Amino acid sequence: MLQIKPILAALKHHKAGTVLIALQIALTLAIVCNALFIIRQRTEHLSRPTGLVETDLLAVNNRWVGADGKATESLTETDLAALRQKAGVVDATMINSYPLRGGGWSLGADTKPSVKDDVRRAPAQTTLYFTDEHALATMGLKLVGGRNFRPEEVRWVDPRDFETNVPVIVSQALASKLYPDGNALGKPVYLSSTKPATIVGIVERLQVPWTGNWATNFAENSVLLPFLLEGSFGNYLVRTRPGELARMTKAVPTLLFETNRMRVIPEERGVRTFAEVREQAYRSDRGMAILMGVVCAVLLAITAAGIVGLTSFWVGQRRKQIGVRRALGATRHDILSYFLTENLLIGAGGVIVGAALAIGMNLWLVSHFEMERLSLLYVAAGVIALLLLGQGAVLAPAMKASRVPPVEATRSV
Repeated sequence: MLQIKPILAALKHHKAGTVLIALQIALTLAIVCNALFIIRQRTEHLSRPTGLVETDLLAVNNRWVGADGKATESLTETDLAALRQKAGVVDATMINSYPLRGGGWSLGADTKPSVKDDVRRAPAQTTLYFTDEHALATMGLKLVGGRNFRPEEVRWVDPRDFETNVPVIVSQALASKLYPDGNALGKPVYLSSTKPATIVGIVERLQVPWTGNWATNFAENSVLLPFLLEGSFGNYLVRTRPGELARMTKAVPTLLFETNRMRVIPEERGVRTFAEVREQAYRSDRGMAILMGVVCAVLLAITAAGIVGLTSFWVGQRRKQIGVRRALGATRHDILSYFLTENLLIGAGGVIVGAALAIGMNLWLVSHFEMERLSLLYVAAGVIALLLLGQGAVLAPAMKASRVPPVEATRSV
């Protein structure tokens, strides 16, 4: 502590170097804190469960050629019957979308009907999955309350004209959002309509199709409706027996073309195992996490190198001064602690500015990119890490300075 005063006096003579290294520390802290926060968010996405039993699950994108509207009903039912009878297949269903697919149908969900001039926002955003009574078995969804759809409840509808006053199955997250008292079964849910649907079943978890940050607030709010949609586009989900997934990945498109050749199954993303669906859905998150990790590593390395370079330069400049101090009785430990303290003071100034920059940068990201607010724990951890990095970086040149002999004081005289 006794050395602080002479250190501050010495730093006044090296203002440019001191300010530059402090700003480098500040900028590094601001960027690293926000980058690590982004990495944490992205890696959380990677491990988020969908609610599906993802093993042995196959997704097929089918497009009919020259068929539209009601004509696709019988064609699709023929496909589903062929798939369910195929050896190695446990069950199959048709659905408009599925978790991690990247596209789907989103609406507000409410416990009350909307009325004219009502500007009140629905309490929950949700996605709509149109499917049949085979969906739970095919997707491996766990029913935690109520029942599955009955076959007589499933109907074909035009996607532009369907009613929502039907029995629905909702995810536990949506049920808890709409009815926090935990008693959602048998209760109404309004899906942007004056006619309520009735909750007849609750599944433990069912993720929405999107993985972006904008969908984070309703990531598990889902509704299953007992409708199959008419039209030339559709998705089949196929549950295979254990060990049959690889064989079925090749056999299923062959079976579908044997059933009817007037279709298109895209070469890219036409037939995917769910492992491939997950990998492709989170490719950008994984890439962003790796990129942010590399940026952090490079910035920390540059900062450490800057501290080493500046301290080494100062040690070279002060060899005579150090020699004089040694001749006057300063020990090697005194010299070592002098440079460590000097670096600690510069680092402290840098991290104070850096903490403010980190918070300001996060507020800007929150307002422009729908990010979450930065936890102060990241700032605190960043401050400690930067100070330790500075002490580690300065250690080698400081030890070199401590080895300067007292005779150095007389060599240049």
